[in-house]
Amino acid sequence: MSVRKNAAALAALFTALAGRASVALADPVVSQPEAGKLGMQHAYSPVAVQLEDFHTLLLYIIIGIVAFVSLLLLVVMVRFNKRANPVPSKTSHHTLLEVAWTVLPVLILVIVAVPSFRVLYYGDRTPNPELTVKITGHQWYWSYEYPDNNDIAFDSNIVSDGDLKPGQPRLLTVDNEMVVPVGTPVRLLLTGADVIHSWFVPSLGVQLHAVPGRINETWLQASTEGTFYGQCTLICGTNHGFMPIVVHAVSKEDYKAWAEKTKTAGIDAGREFLAALEASKVTKPVLAADAGAAR
Repeated sequence: MSVRKNAAALAALFTALAGRASVALADPVVSQPEAGKLGMQHAYSPVAVQLEDFHTLLLYIIIGIVAFVSLLLLVVMVRFNKRANPVPSKTSHHTLLEVAWTVLPVLILVIVAVPSFRVLYYGDRTPNPELTVKITGHQWYWSYEYPDNNDIAFDSNIVSDGDLKPGQPRLLTVDNEMVVPVGTPVRLLLTGADVIHSWFVPSLGVQLHAVPGRINETWLQASTEGTFYGQCTLICGTNHGFMPIVVHAVSKEDYKAWAEKTKTAGIDAGREFLAALEASKVTKPVLAADAGAAR
């Protein structure tokens, strides 16, 4: 009898853990700055992955340089101080040493330059874009246009502290988010309406200036559904710190539904659709976990 009870208890425990795991896996990704965190934000796009790899390479190179220079300084302090070496050398030239300290830095720069140029080229060339979004920087808000979706256009302004809802980050929340389909190459065309702005979303590996009178191009491809936060990184005026960016990545089916809602009923209807979509993603896994625990 006790064996049956133990087996039933273990089964219930595994079911509950599975339910909790489903909640964790189903929670939407939210990428934003975290207090006290070191390193880069997690990469959620192909460009961001390459940037993170390049950053790691530079970190290893810098660690090697610091260790080598520190070792040389230690050797100099131990072997060539006044007590250990009372008669200093009068050598003024050393061909091998001079060649070495010229060639080695050049080799290090070449090692850094090759992957750097590769990442720059990769982030600049949009691979077969399926969607184009035009982004215009204003003092102090962003405008988004979707020429591929019947010229959907809307402004994106920061949400003031008094209007924030529970869970919405301060100084990063906007009224209308930029929406993109997940797993889709999206061409971004950036320009400025007044001064130079900078569109920066670190977890998607995108940072590009929005210059008045000029169209700059880059691209992104969100690898998972979620919300990705960024900000303008140029001092574009007194409200420079109040110009956040929010990119909302949804499935292709949900993106089509959002575009249709926004096109026919306006951006308010599109915003309500996104809110309902996020609410459904949070409640469905909880219901599944409750049902599993009940069994």
